[in-house]
Amino acid sequence: MKINISSRDLSYDIIYEQGALAKVDKLIDTDRKTLILTDSGVPACYAETVAAHCREAYIVTIPQGEQSKCIDNYLLILKKMLSENFTRKDCVIAVGGGVCGDLAAFAASCYMRGIAFYNIPTTVLAMVDSSIGGKTAIDFEGVKNVVGSFYQPSAVIIDTDVLKTLDERQVNAGLAEAIKMAATSDAELFEFIEECKDYKAHLGEIIRRANEIKKKVVEEDPQEKGLRKVLNFGHTVGHAIEAAAKGELLHGECVAIGMMLMCSDEVKERLGKVLEKYALPTKCTFDIKDLISSMKHDKKASDSGVSCVFVDRIGSFEFRTMSWEELASIKA
Repeated sequence: MKINISSRDLSYDIIYEQGALAKVDKLIDTDRKTLILTDSGVPACYAETVAAHCREAYIVTIPQGEQSKCIDNYLLILKKMLSENFTRKDCVIAVGGGVCGDLAAFAASCYMRGIAFYNIPTTVLAMVDSSIGGKTAIDFEGVKNVVGSFYQPSAVIIDTDVLKTLDERQVNAGLAEAIKMAATSDAELFEFIEECKDYKAHLGEIIRRANEIKKKVVEEDPQEKGLRKVLNFGHTVGHAIEAAAKGELLHGECVAIGMMLMCSDEVKERLGKVLEKYALPTKCTFDIKDLISSMKHDKKASDSGVSCVFVDRIGSFEFRTMSWEELASIKA
Protein backbone atom coordinates (compact mmCIF):
# COMPACT_ATOMS: atom_id res chain seq x y z
CA MET A 1 0.00 0.00 0.00
CA LYS A 2 1.15 3.55 -0.75
CA ILE A 3 0.17 7.06 0.26
CA ASN A 4 1.50 9.75 -2.06
CA ILE A 5 2.44 13.12 -0.64
CA SER A 6 2.32 15.69 -3.38
CA SER A 7 2.20 19.46 -3.74
CA ARG A 8 3.99 22.11 -5.74
CA ASP A 9 7.20 21.62 -3.75
CA LEU A 10 7.23 17.89 -3.04
CA SER A 11 6.19 14.45 -4.22
CA TYR A 12 7.07 11.11 -2.69
CA ASP A 13 5.47 7.89 -1.51
CA ILE A 14 4.99 6.45 1.94
CA ILE A 15 5.24 2.73 1.24
CA TYR A 16 3.61 0.29 3.66
CA GLU A 17 5.10 -3.18 3.25
CA GLN A 18 5.60 -5.89 5.85
CA GLY A 19 8.99 -7.51 5.34
CA ALA A 20 10.13 -4.50 3.31
CA LEU A 21 13.71 -4.58 4.61
CA ALA A 22 14.36 -7.84 2.76
CA LYS A 23 13.02 -6.45 -0.51
CA VAL A 24 14.20 -2.87 -0.31
CA ASP A 25 15.86 -3.10 -3.73
CA LYS A 26 12.43 -3.76 -5.25
CA LEU A 27 11.01 -0.62 -3.64
CA ILE A 28 13.75 1.98 -4.17
CA ASP A 29 16.89 2.41 -6.27
CA THR A 30 19.76 0.76 -4.39
CA ASP A 31 21.96 0.23 -7.45
CA ARG A 32 24.44 2.88 -6.29
CA LYS A 33 26.60 3.82 -3.33
CA THR A 34 24.48 3.97 -0.20
CA LEU A 35 25.29 5.27 3.26
CA ILE A 36 23.06 3.60 5.85
CA LEU A 37 22.77 5.43 9.16
CA THR A 38 21.56 3.49 12.20
CA ASP A 39 22.13 3.59 15.95
CA SER A 40 23.23 1.19 18.66
CA GLY A 41 19.68 0.74 19.94
CA VAL A 42 18.41 -0.63 16.63
CA PRO A 43 18.97 -4.36 16.01
CA ALA A 44 22.03 -4.49 13.75
CA CYS A 45 20.32 -7.01 11.49
CA TYR A 46 17.94 -4.30 10.21
CA ALA A 47 20.70 -2.17 8.66
CA GLU A 48 22.57 -5.30 7.56
CA THR A 49 19.49 -6.61 5.76
CA VAL A 50 19.10 -3.32 3.91
CA ALA A 51 22.82 -3.25 3.09
CA ALA A 52 22.64 -6.77 1.63
CA HIS A 53 20.19 -5.43 -0.95
CA CYS A 54 22.35 -2.47 -1.98
CA ARG A 55 25.04 -2.57 -4.65
CA GLU A 56 27.63 -0.83 -2.45
CA ALA A 57 26.66 -0.03 1.12
CA TYR A 58 28.45 1.62 4.04
CA ILE A 59 26.84 1.30 7.47
CA VAL A 60 27.49 4.06 10.01
CA THR A 61 26.30 3.31 13.55
CA ILE A 62 25.97 6.09 16.10
CA PRO A 63 25.21 5.75 19.84
CA GLN A 64 21.54 5.58 20.76
CA GLY A 65 19.96 8.73 22.15
CA GLU A 66 19.15 12.37 21.47
CA GLN A 67 22.73 13.35 22.29
CA SER A 68 23.82 11.75 19.00
CA LYS A 69 21.86 14.29 16.97
CA CYS A 70 24.85 16.60 17.05
CA ILE A 71 27.28 18.39 14.79
CA ASP A 72 30.04 15.81 15.39
CA ASN A 73 27.94 13.00 13.94
CA TYR A 74 26.75 15.25 11.13
CA LEU A 75 30.42 15.79 10.20
CA LEU A 76 31.11 12.07 10.60
CA ILE A 77 28.53 11.27 7.91
CA LEU A 78 29.82 13.94 5.53
CA LYS A 79 33.41 12.76 5.98
CA LYS A 80 32.41 9.15 5.29
CA MET A 81 30.60 10.05 2.08
CA LEU A 82 33.47 12.23 0.94
CA SER A 83 36.11 9.58 1.69
CA GLU A 84 34.12 6.97 -0.24
CA ASN A 85 33.70 9.34 -3.19
CA PHE A 86 29.93 9.62 -3.05
CA THR A 87 28.47 11.63 -5.93
CA ARG A 88 25.15 13.39 -6.49
CA LYS A 89 23.79 10.13 -7.93
CA ASP A 90 24.30 8.24 -4.64
CA CYS A 91 22.02 8.15 -1.60
CA VAL A 92 21.56 8.02 2.17
CA ILE A 93 19.15 5.68 3.99
CA ALA A 94 18.16 6.11 7.65
CA VAL A 95 17.30 2.86 9.47
CA GLY A 96 16.21 3.91 12.94
CA GLY A 97 14.12 6.37 14.90
CA GLY A 98 13.80 10.12 14.71
CA VAL A 99 17.42 10.83 15.65
CA CYS A 100 18.73 8.79 12.73
CA GLY A 101 16.13 10.20 10.37
CA ASP A 102 16.74 13.85 11.25
CA LEU A 103 20.51 13.52 11.19
CA ALA A 104 20.74 11.46 7.99
CA ALA A 105 18.31 13.74 6.17
CA PHE A 106 20.20 16.87 7.20
CA ALA A 107 23.51 15.42 5.99
CA ALA A 108 21.89 14.32 2.71
CA SER A 109 20.41 17.79 2.22
CA CYS A 110 23.84 19.41 2.49
CA TYR A 111 26.17 16.95 0.76
CA MET A 112 26.81 18.27 -2.76
CA ARG A 113 23.76 20.53 -2.21
CA GLY A 114 21.50 17.53 -1.85
CA ILE A 115 21.48 13.81 -2.65
CA ALA A 116 18.67 11.26 -2.45
CA PHE A 117 17.48 10.37 1.03
CA TYR A 118 15.25 7.45 2.07
CA ASN A 119 13.76 6.95 5.51
CA ILE A 120 13.06 3.51 6.98
CA PRO A 121 11.73 4.31 10.47
CA THR A 122 11.98 1.61 13.14
CA THR A 123 9.94 3.25 15.91
CA VAL A 124 6.26 4.14 16.18
CA LEU A 125 7.27 7.74 16.86
CA ALA A 126 9.22 8.01 13.62
CA MET A 127 6.61 6.13 11.59
CA VAL A 128 3.83 8.39 12.83
CA ASP A 129 5.63 11.72 12.70
CA SER A 130 9.30 12.51 12.14
CA SER A 131 9.91 10.42 9.00
CA ILE A 132 7.31 12.39 7.04
CA GLY A 133 7.26 16.01 6.00
CA GLY A 134 10.88 16.85 5.25
CA LYS A 135 12.04 18.45 8.49
CA THR A 136 15.73 17.77 9.12
CA ALA A 137 17.80 18.99 12.04
CA ILE A 138 20.52 18.57 14.61
CA ASP A 139 20.61 19.91 18.16
CA PHE A 140 23.16 22.62 18.88
CA GLU A 141 24.40 24.24 22.10
CA GLY A 142 21.73 22.40 24.06
CA VAL A 143 18.89 23.66 21.84
CA LYS A 144 16.78 20.99 20.13
CA ASN A 145 16.46 21.10 16.31
CA VAL A 146 17.90 24.62 16.07
CA VAL A 147 20.10 23.85 13.03
CA GLY A 148 18.43 22.16 10.07
CA SER A 149 16.62 22.45 6.77
CA PHE A 150 13.49 21.39 4.92
CA TYR A 151 14.46 18.49 2.65
CA GLN A 152 11.95 15.95 1.42
CA PRO A 153 12.75 12.23 1.37
CA SER A 154 12.66 10.36 -1.93
CA ALA A 155 10.47 7.77 -0.18
CA VAL A 156 9.49 6.56 3.29
CA ILE A 157 9.24 2.81 3.86
CA ILE A 158 7.13 1.63 6.79
CA ASP A 159 7.64 -1.99 7.77
CA THR A 160 5.68 -2.68 10.95
CA ASP A 161 7.51 -6.00 11.39
CA VAL A 162 10.41 -4.06 12.93
CA LEU A 163 8.19 -2.92 15.79
CA LYS A 164 8.25 -6.44 17.24
CA THR A 165 11.61 -5.66 18.87
CA LEU A 166 10.47 -2.32 20.30
CA ASP A 167 9.73 -2.21 24.02
CA GLU A 168 6.31 -1.15 25.26
CA ARG A 169 7.47 2.19 26.65
CA GLN A 170 8.84 3.20 23.25
CA VAL A 171 5.64 2.07 21.50
CA ASN A 172 3.52 4.11 23.92
CA ALA A 173 5.75 7.16 23.51
CA GLY A 174 5.22 6.93 19.77
CA LEU A 175 1.47 6.71 20.24
CA ALA A 176 1.61 10.13 21.90
CA GLU A 177 2.24 11.67 18.48
CA ALA A 178 -0.75 9.83 16.99
CA ILE A 179 -2.89 11.01 19.92
CA LYS A 180 -1.62 14.54 19.24
CA MET A 181 -2.75 14.45 15.61
CA ALA A 182 -6.11 12.93 16.48
CA ALA A 183 -6.74 15.48 19.23
CA THR A 184 -6.25 18.40 16.86
CA SER A 185 -7.61 17.02 13.60
CA ASP A 186 -9.57 13.74 13.77
CA ALA A 187 -12.14 13.14 16.51
CA GLU A 188 -12.93 9.69 15.09
CA LEU A 189 -9.32 8.56 15.31
CA PHE A 190 -9.10 9.91 18.86
CA GLU A 191 -12.17 7.89 19.80
CA PHE A 192 -10.69 4.80 18.11
CA ILE A 193 -7.49 5.12 20.17
CA GLU A 194 -9.57 5.92 23.25
CA GLU A 195 -11.71 2.79 22.98
CA CYS A 196 -9.21 0.37 21.40
CA LYS A 197 -8.94 -2.87 23.41
CA ASP A 198 -5.80 -4.24 21.73
CA TYR A 199 -3.85 -1.34 20.28
CA LYS A 200 -0.95 -3.54 19.12
CA ALA A 201 -3.31 -5.40 16.79
CA HIS A 202 -4.28 -2.04 15.29
CA LEU A 203 -0.91 -0.27 15.22
CA GLY A 204 -0.73 -0.38 11.44
CA GLU A 205 -4.12 1.30 11.10
CA ILE A 206 -3.30 3.95 13.72
CA ILE A 207 -0.01 4.75 11.97
CA ARG A 208 -1.67 4.97 8.54
CA ARG A 209 -4.51 7.20 9.78
CA ALA A 210 -2.04 9.51 11.55
CA ASN A 211 -0.02 9.66 8.31
CA GLU A 212 -3.18 10.70 6.43
CA ILE A 213 -3.54 13.66 8.78
CA LYS A 214 0.09 14.68 8.34
CA LYS A 215 -0.16 14.23 4.56
CA LYS A 216 -2.94 16.82 4.33
CA VAL A 217 -1.07 19.25 6.55
CA VAL A 218 2.34 19.10 4.83
CA GLU A 219 0.82 19.18 1.35
CA GLU A 220 -0.88 22.46 2.20
CA ASP A 221 2.03 23.91 4.16
CA PRO A 222 5.35 22.12 3.47
CA GLN A 223 7.56 24.73 5.20
CA GLU A 224 5.52 25.50 8.32
CA LYS A 225 4.36 28.98 7.40
CA GLY A 226 0.83 28.43 8.68
CA LEU A 227 -1.24 25.28 9.10
CA ARG A 228 1.72 22.97 9.71
CA LYS A 229 2.26 24.59 13.08
CA VAL A 230 -0.67 22.46 14.27
CA LEU A 231 1.76 19.52 14.40
CA ASN A 232 3.47 21.32 17.30
CA PHE A 233 0.60 20.68 19.71
CA GLY A 234 2.26 19.75 23.00
CA HIS A 235 5.73 20.52 21.67
CA THR A 236 6.27 24.12 22.77
CA VAL A 237 6.35 23.17 26.44
CA GLY A 238 7.25 19.56 25.63
CA HIS A 239 10.64 20.42 24.16
CA ALA A 240 11.46 22.50 27.24
CA ILE A 241 10.47 19.59 29.48
CA GLU A 242 12.61 17.27 27.37
CA ALA A 243 15.64 19.50 27.85
CA ALA A 244 15.03 19.76 31.59
CA ALA A 245 14.51 15.99 31.96
CA LYS A 246 18.01 15.32 30.57
CA GLY A 247 17.10 11.98 29.00
CA GLU A 248 14.88 10.66 31.80
CA LEU A 249 11.75 11.17 29.69
CA LEU A 250 11.20 10.11 26.08
CA HIS A 251 10.12 12.67 23.49
CA GLY A 252 6.57 11.33 23.30
CA GLU A 253 6.27 11.42 27.09
CA CYS A 254 7.26 15.09 27.09
CA VAL A 255 4.75 15.83 24.33
CA ALA A 256 2.05 14.08 26.39
CA ILE A 257 2.67 16.46 29.31
CA GLY A 258 2.86 19.41 26.94
CA MET A 259 -0.56 18.59 25.49
CA MET A 260 -2.13 18.51 28.93
CA LEU A 261 -0.94 22.07 29.49
CA MET A 262 -2.45 23.38 26.24
CA CYS A 263 -6.07 22.29 26.27
CA SER A 264 -9.45 23.08 27.83
CA ASP A 265 -10.64 21.38 31.01
CA GLU A 266 -13.09 19.32 28.93
CA VAL A 267 -10.31 18.05 26.66
CA LYS A 268 -7.95 17.55 29.58
CA GLU A 269 -10.35 15.07 31.17
CA ARG A 270 -10.58 12.86 28.06
CA LEU A 271 -6.97 13.32 27.04
CA GLY A 272 -5.68 12.49 30.51
CA LYS A 273 -7.55 9.18 30.56
CA VAL A 274 -6.19 8.22 27.14
CA LEU A 275 -2.62 9.10 28.12
CA GLU A 276 -2.91 7.12 31.36
CA LYS A 277 -4.31 4.16 29.37
CA TYR A 278 -1.05 4.06 27.43
CA ALA A 279 1.16 4.65 30.50
CA LEU A 280 2.05 8.19 29.42
CA PRO A 281 2.66 10.97 31.97
CA THR A 282 0.06 13.68 32.48
CA LYS A 283 1.72 15.92 35.07
CA CYS A 284 4.66 18.28 34.79
CA THR A 285 7.15 17.90 37.64
CA PHE A 286 9.06 21.01 36.60
CA ASP A 287 8.17 24.59 37.47
CA ILE A 288 6.88 26.25 34.30
CA LYS A 289 8.82 29.38 35.16
CA ASP A 290 12.03 27.37 35.02
CA LEU A 291 11.12 26.14 31.51
CA ILE A 292 10.58 29.60 30.06
CA SER A 293 14.25 30.25 29.25
CA SER A 294 14.34 27.08 27.16
CA MET A 295 11.05 27.96 25.46
CA LYS A 296 12.51 31.30 24.37
CA HIS A 297 14.71 29.35 21.94
CA ASP A 298 11.59 27.91 20.26
CA LYS A 299 11.49 28.75 16.53
CA LYS A 300 8.03 30.28 16.98
CA ALA A 301 9.10 32.53 19.86
CA SER A 302 9.51 36.31 19.90
CA ASP A 303 10.50 38.79 22.58
CA SER A 304 6.89 39.10 23.69
CA GLY A 305 5.84 35.44 23.65
CA VAL A 306 5.36 32.33 21.56
CA SER A 307 2.75 30.89 19.20
CA CYS A 308 1.09 27.80 20.71
CA VAL A 309 -1.50 25.25 19.60
CA PHE A 310 -4.49 25.05 21.92
CA VAL A 311 -7.18 22.35 21.76
CA ASP A 312 -10.55 23.50 23.09
CA ARG A 313 -12.48 20.55 21.65
CA ILE A 314 -11.27 17.13 20.43
CA GLY A 315 -10.79 17.22 16.66
CA SER A 316 -10.20 20.96 16.39
CA PHE A 317 -7.59 23.51 17.43
CA GLU A 318 -6.64 27.15 17.45
CA PHE A 319 -3.37 29.03 17.37
CA ARG A 320 -2.76 31.27 20.35
CA THR A 321 0.06 33.73 20.84
CA MET A 322 0.82 33.56 24.54
CA SER A 323 2.94 36.05 26.41
CA TRP A 324 5.73 34.80 28.65
CA GLU A 325 3.68 36.02 31.62
CA GLU A 326 0.69 33.90 30.52
CA LEU A 327 2.88 30.84 30.05
CA ALA A 328 4.47 31.31 33.46
CA SER A 329 1.03 31.28 35.06
CA ILE A 330 0.00 27.90 33.60
CA LYS A 331 -0.80 25.41 36.33
CA ALA A 332 1.33 22.31 35.90
